[in-house]
Amino acid sequence: MQKPMLSLPSAKLLLTLLISTLTLRLLSLALYPLMDTTEARYGEMARIMFETGNWITPMFDYDVPFWGKPPLFTWLSSLGFSLFGINEFAARVPHLLVGMGVIGLIYKLGKDHFQSTAMGIFSASILASTVSFIVLSGAVMTDTALTFSIALSMVSFWQAWNNRGKVWGYLFFIGLALGMLSKGPLALVLISISLSVWLFPNARWKKLWRTLPWGVGSLLFLLISVPWYLIAEYKTPGFLDYFIIGEHVKRFIVSGWQGDLYGSAHERTRGTIWVYAFISMLPWSPLVIWQWIRSIKDAKDVEESPDGFGSFLLLWMLSPMILFSFSGNILASYVMPALPATALLVVHLHHQKPLANWLYKVGFITPILLIILISALHFDWVEKRSEDKIMTNWKQQPEAAQSDLFYLHKRPFSAQYYSAGKAKQRSTDLDSWLPLQHKAFFIVQSNKDHTVYANWSCEERSVIGKESILYCQKEIPF
Repeated sequence: MQKPMLSLPSAKLLLTLLISTLTLRLLSLALYPLMDTTEARYGEMARIMFETGNWITPMFDYDVPFWGKPPLFTWLSSLGFSLFGINEFAARVPHLLVGMGVIGLIYKLGKDHFQSTAMGIFSASILASTVSFIVLSGAVMTDTALTFSIALSMVSFWQAWNNRGKVWGYLFFIGLALGMLSKGPLALVLISISLSVWLFPNARWKKLWRTLPWGVGSLLFLLISVPWYLIAEYKTPGFLDYFIIGEHVKRFIVSGWQGDLYGSAHERTRGTIWVYAFISMLPWSPLVIWQWIRSIKDAKDVEESPDGFGSFLLLWMLSPMILFSFSGNILASYVMPALPATALLVVHLHHQKPLANWLYKVGFITPILLIILISALHFDWVEKRSEDKIMTNWKQQPEAAQSDLFYLHKRPFSAQYYSAGKAKQRSTDLDSWLPLQHKAFFIVQSNKDHTVYANWSCEERSVIGKESILYCQKEIPF
């Protein structure tokens, strides 16, 4: 008896969802400023890299090397600045293109595994309409490059495992190397968790040695990843100790780790990553859970296929949550590497036991949310954590080019970015710096701050939100 044809959401619906989501995100990139702290911080590092021509070590400030992450995220935004000038679109668009690369990989795997172009489009549209994926893909962050690297290795592994060409074996190792350049050994750990657990049952590991080109692949991995680490340590000694031991051991096992040179640890209750996962996978997480419940009721599991594809996807999806369940320092964006597998799992579960096609229209929540979110930021319906407006006002002051620019007490990263590095931080302990100041200066401070700068004549030039710009000149004694 011939198996009935699988019912899928219409190709028109899926393509509309995919194209509308990607188009809206692309158009949104220039409509709101880089915001503190993450985007502005990484955007400023890329701007400094572009300005100084130092493509080896990302810089936290002009004289302060940033050892917290490898340079791939700064290379991306710096390349954008090279092509489009220094602006929000240029900073973000390379990251969105990398996110589109992830969508392309998921399309390819869905198409090849299910032997159906429609299933490939189905997979791609699910991923593109995952709210957190499309938002983070258009942000200046490290997670998109990490997600691409892991997706490249995992997709390539499955393709190589199923004898779809030798090139996939090499791409597996290239993905590992890119992971080392995007976020370091974390990429290797996440991939290892997924594959080691999957390879154990049914003695799959015995096939591993003939599946991948270990010799040439390992050489590729070393040639792509190791040189930067060696050069970075040579340029700024101490990098390897901080990055490998601090960022990958102490940050992981020490809740509230105090060794962070560049900010504060993100202390959370252990296990919070699972809450982040449910939110990050919206609007599809309820469908995954419901399909899982249906399988349990039917005394079936997610596998239901002799090739192990279901468990491969499940372990790929779960690996970040398994790892970060034991960490006290996490962010919601740590779930991002799980999202490509989640999209494929939604399609795989539908292939096993289809749901009503109308349910997948829930994906249109994402483009609607994008319109609302970007409109709120662009038209100032919500307060933005960015100094773009006050820095624009400062640039319009006639004395801006000839005067210093200070922030009293704390200088946000967005102030440094939008002032092209001119904004400097000054302490509220005026005696530590004011007697040494001879040049006229602008200073940004809270509206509630009524600091008196002795021997200086200061006038308020502008008030924007909760901050004021003062222009101060040395008083002339009579």
